[in-house]
Amino acid sequence: MKIFFVSLGCDKNLSDSEEMLGLLTKNGHEIVDEEEQAEAIIINTCCFINDAKEESVETILEMAEYRKSGKCRILIVTGCMAQRYKQEILDELPEVDAVLGTTSYEDILKAIEEADAGRRFQEFKDINYLPNTETHRVLTTGGHYGYLKIAEGCDKHCTYCIIPSLRGRYRSVPMERLLAQAEDMAQQGVKELILVAQETTVYGKDLYGEKSLPRLLRELCKIKGIRWIRVLYCYPEEIDEELIRVIKEEKKICHYLDLPIQHASDRILKRMGRRTTQAELREIVTKLRREIPDMILRTTLITGFPGETEEDHQELMEFVDEMEFDRLGVFTYSPEEDTPAAAMPDQIPEEVKEERRDELMELQQEISLDRGNTRIGQEMTVMIEGKVSGESAYIARTYGDAPKVDGYIFIQTGELLMTGDFARVRVTGALEYDLIGELADEYTE
Repeated sequence: MKIFFVSLGCDKNLSDSEEMLGLLTKNGHEIVDEEEQAEAIIINTCCFINDAKEESVETILEMAEYRKSGKCRILIVTGCMAQRYKQEILDELPEVDAVLGTTSYEDILKAIEEADAGRRFQEFKDINYLPNTETHRVLTTGGHYGYLKIAEGCDKHCTYCIIPSLRGRYRSVPMERLLAQAEDMAQQGVKELILVAQETTVYGKDLYGEKSLPRLLRELCKIKGIRWIRVLYCYPEEIDEELIRVIKEEKKICHYLDLPIQHASDRILKRMGRRTTQAELREIVTKLRREIPDMILRTTLITGFPGETEEDHQELMEFVDEMEFDRLGVFTYSPEEDTPAAAMPDQIPEEVKEERRDELMELQQEISLDRGNTRIGQEMTVMIEGKVSGESAYIARTYGDAPKVDGYIFIQTGELLMTGDFARVRVTGALEYDLIGELADEYTE
């Protein structure tokens, strides 16, 4: 059967999508690039914030038109929105033939079989079940980098977040399974392995009785072909001496950490249900930069959280100005039903949220420019992402740039480079680099 697959939302959702694609192709189904060609359409949805929810609804309605008028005879909805609004989808969208919850994606083949036989299908396994497809993943990232989801769910229960109700409690993927999957990805050509979870830093505590991310990292570093290992979603309060030591000692691990701090006002942090204070955040940022001077730090913030005053906002501005994060993203607060924050008094008007977001981003642009200019003249290793059409230039990423969320740099050269190649460059401008030379296939630094 010809199948068109849509994956929405985060990289963790994409990992689930690639598992489903592996099951589908292993069993003889063909993945197509055009909706018009598809006999079946599968949408892996997201509903983390309101914008993601709207995108999921619009995509389902758009694909439903092909179900009514095109070749498509099967429409399947999976993922977070399917988990959260399963009854609404079944009741209000008769075009949808099957609905799978977040822990049921390994039943995608059964969903197609049932729908093809004319039977409407739904499957919602226990929210704390951990799927295991044991299949060859189909990478959709271009092949030179890939996401390794090391855990599912979350135990933090921040007051604004619906993830625990959609994804269940924190469950680590057994280490042997992760190592086998990473080996398979390396054999497919993956050179950069990106570790993701709702929170990576507590990996293994539920399985092995202690935080085991450092041990996992050391084992992943042994895999031939992997050149870079990047760690995302590190909660600052969980970063310990052992993790810092492993990052310092293992050459394959990028000196890059993503620390989702969300705010810096102690009052707002407490209302959010976060487990850090501003003083503790300052301490961990200072420690990371002292221990690993070339560490690139990324963070995310939320503006307009219920009860946030102008004083709280200015405190956050001062914190950002002083900490000078290398990478920073800002989201306006999105009230999600059935979360404590949505019922809190003193909700902030949307225009105020946006004004505060814009102020933070304007400040961060100045910081990023200043920090970028300090690197002019430095030499570093980059990964080639592609060629600029019609020019003798390439797009690339440094160790300090995660795909999709950070920026790209431009390399001027007349030499022929391929996507996934590593090259040595010299920084000549804020985004411009000159090629010094290519690197050998084996990791040499």
